Parts: sequence; C-alpha cells; structure tokens
Amino acid sequence: MKPPVSPPFLTVSQLEKITFLSHGFGTFIWKIQDFKKRPEWENFRLIFLRQIHSNVVHPVVESFKNDCQGDAMITDRPHLLLIIKTADCLPVLMADEGKRVIAAVHCGWKGTSKSVVQHVVKALKRYYGCSPPSLFVAMGPHIGKECYEVGGEVMKSFEEAGLSLDFFHPHPQQKGKYFFDLKKANVSQLLSLGIKKENIFPLDFCSHCRPDFPSYRRDGKEAGRVLSFIGMSF
Repeated sequence: MKPPVSPPFLTVSQLEKITFLSHGFGTFIWKIQDFKKRPEWENFRLIFLRQIHSNVVHPVVESFKNDCQGDAMITDRPHLLLIIKTADCLPVLMADEGKRVIAAVHCGWKGTSKSVVQHVVKALKRYYGCSPPSLFVAMGPHIGKECYEVGGEVMKSFEEAGLSLDFFHPHPQQKGKYFFDLKKANVSQLLSLGIKKENIFPLDFCSHCRPDFPSYRRDGKEAGRVLSFIGMSF
C-alpha cells in the first residue's frame, strides 16, 4: 500500500505557543539530514542516545557524547535538539516554560514497566527545580491499544514492579495474550506525580495502522525509525 502524503513532522499546538521552543514528531519522510536544512536549527547540535529500554535519564550539556546509553534526556541548555527514535514505542516530549527546561523520553513496554517517565519528572525537579504541575507533556504516534499484543511475561513485569494491571486486556482469541495500552499506562504514571491532565497532549495516531509511520510489529527489522525532537532557541 502506498503511504499517504504526510508532513515531515507533526507538532502539538500547545507547545507551538512557547516562542523559544522547537519540537516535532517525525513521519517516515523526516531524516537526520533534514534538521540542518532548516535555517532556524543551523546552529543546533543534534543529541542522541543509545536507547536500551531503560529508565536511565541523562542531563545534557554542550559536552554531552552521543554514545551514552539510556532512554531519556533533560536539559536547560539552548541550541540542542534532543532526539528520540521510535518504531511503535511512545515518544514523549516535556517542557517547563517558566524554568526553560525540556525533556525527551523513549517509552516502550520495558521502559514503562521501569517507570521511565516518572524518573524523568523526578530528575527535572532534582536538577532544575521543576514542579510537576508546571510541565507540559506531548505524546507522539505509537502503537495503539487495539494493535499492541503482548504475552503474559509483560504483564508479569508490571505486577512485579507493583504497577497497575488496568492497562492490560485479555486477547479474545488467544489464551495468555493481552492487549496493552501503552499511552494510558504512561499517562497514569504522569498523573500520579502531579502532572495536570489538561497539560498532557497526545497525538493518537497508531504507528501499526498508519503506513506513514514505521512499525516494528508490522515491518520487522526493515521498519526504520521516526525521529521525535525538542529544543530551545535561547
């Protein structure tokens, strides 16, 4: 099936209102080399992680090395674009307008079972004094709850971590299989730390259903990755 015509990346209107902020959730046509083609980001440094499905959070400064392992980045420095790669996992971008602080997070089921978004919120408070009610959170395209089929070991990992199992629903035809609501699980973790519901802005596009987004579940190793990013101009 031929992919539909797509914009290079999607944005959330609430974050667009923050004048010093740049952000986006890439579609399949947005590539690494495209960042430098934008005059407004000509002097920005591109920041990546070696993503490992963890809850490791890295504060980023100008000397940060892109071979660090982890799944979340936070910074108060301008002219850095924090970039997360996904292909079904949930990309999460955060911003504190008053403190001028940002974060980018990679949330798969493993990272979610390790409460990666909660680790980020706590790190934002510890390093920069951010208050959870002041944070804006944008969530990008990811595999939807109707498509994200997982085994019992996934649910067990949440149970062992003391997390709610409300986000798992038994598969109607396959015993021992479940459908998992990745977005709802992360929203719940954010709300429990004091993030305001009205400050969470999801883009509800299913990467598995939409051919303009890569899907590891659909395409396997040939899926590729989309790039989600956030940065500050000053």
